[in-house]
Amino acid sequence: MAITKIFAGAGSGEGKTQGMYRGGLFFRNPGAGEWQAVTNGLPDKVEVRTIAVSPHDSNVLFAGTQDGPYRSIDGGVHWEKLGFPDKGAVIWTMSVHPTNPKIVYAGAAPVVVYRSIDGGDNWKRLPTAKSPAHCERGGFDTRTIRITVDPSRPDDLYVAIEVSGVIRSSDGGETFTDVSQTLIDLARNNKHLQSAIGGRHCGICEGMLDSHSLVVSPAAPGTPFLGVRMGIFKSDDRGASWHDINVGRASPLTYCRDVIVSPHDPRVMYTCLSPAAFSKDGSLYRSDDLAQTWKRIDHGIKCETTLMSVFVHVGDPAQVYCVTRAGQVFGTADAGGSWSEYRLPEGVHDVYAVACI
Repeated sequence: MAITKIFAGAGSGEGKTQGMYRGGLFFRNPGAGEWQAVTNGLPDKVEVRTIAVSPHDSNVLFAGTQDGPYRSIDGGVHWEKLGFPDKGAVIWTMSVHPTNPKIVYAGAAPVVVYRSIDGGDNWKRLPTAKSPAHCERGGFDTRTIRITVDPSRPDDLYVAIEVSGVIRSSDGGETFTDVSQTLIDLARNNKHLQSAIGGRHCGICEGMLDSHSLVVSPAAPGTPFLGVRMGIFKSDDRGASWHDINVGRASPLTYCRDVIVSPHDPRVMYTCLSPAAFSKDGSLYRSDDLAQTWKRIDHGIKCETTLMSVFVHVGDPAQVYCVTRAGQVFGTADAGGSWSEYRLPEGVHDVYAVACI
């Protein structure tokens, strides 16, 4: 079994809870010891909303903070601030290109997409990346929540926006096209897909535009999978149209916060399902057939809050880690046969990301 270091990223709260919690980047080994705050090179009172591990070199990590992106080239021991154009940009997602380690993307709130072509040393703000299906709410900055490159079409870039659907670029981010219309149509034509919390401008379509995760498997070129408030949706035509994969057939919980593809088997997928954004439950499911069927694998543990993120160890497919909003990290070393809990330090309650190397 590969030696493992677990990382978790947390913010300090949002809206009414802003500043109430302890943010930061934390790490520990699964076998012994306690969580430790990572400080070498990171800003004071750091808030980390995303962690990206390079698929080309697991010692290269990126962290998205309230002060732009940071990078480590030694497995998370030391961190450096990168040459970023916008001071104070809040980074919600980062992604290393699957075939070119020099290309890295970052997404911010309010919605902006950035690209680096030198491994993160310098960054360029890309042309407007706002969806026409743009929703707003007082006190909530619409977020670039996930950036995904199709491994089979290296210039195809999909961007999931919370709460504004999906946009796509076919030229590496130079221009973007909205691909959210089918999501809107599905909400208008299917009552069970309608959801509106209120305060936004997209009405009953809000839930379908509440994007959280987006992934493309090497085993299914041109086929993005999108996780939203209303479930998991799939496109067979590069985002031109979407359809429901009906994850509710397998799970009573359908609010999707994360969906990923295993780095070891492109047909294996994992998803985090919960009742709502702020809830007292959550469950982890795995598919072995590209989302055709799903099976729950988190046995013997209990999520006390919404399940937010899942990660598969890059060197060992049996090691899987997931994290809840309030800081429960669960891990398995035997592909879900047994689980251990590694609860984050007291005061950490606004958790978004987990990773391991």
